[in-house]
Amino acid sequence: MSKVEIFRTFVRFGLVGVFATVLHYGIYWVLQRFIEVNTAYTIAYFLAFIANFYLTSYFTFGTSPTWRKLIGMGGAHLINWLFQLVLLNLFIWLGVHQKWAPLPVFAISVPVNFLLVRFVFTAKNKK
Repeated sequence: MSKVEIFRTFVRFGLVGVFATVLHYGIYWVLQRFIEVNTAYTIAYFLAFIANFYLTSYFTFGTSPTWRKLIGMGGAHLINWLFQLVLLNLFIWLGVHQKWAPLPVFAISVPVNFLLVRFVFTAKNKK
């Protein structure tokens, strides 16, 4: 990939990421008022992941979704979800209100997630 293609991909990834993050936060914000914070965060993460997978496949990387990509992206997101839960609980422990704690989590985890997901969608099949 050329630097221009990588930049365009990163911009599309950013747009999808903003949408998925807003969706994740919106669902979390509603749920955290009624259920335990980690459960609310996880449910919201999963729902946003489904939307993110399809948008990442079609819009960001211009590919068709496959089971292999779903499993690969799922693995990347499993790592990202665990990383985010640790950060979420750290920020809450540091005194950030649970309503706002996801915001610094997103700021830290999005660049890491880009690298993981980019690898999944650009890695060549090895058979």
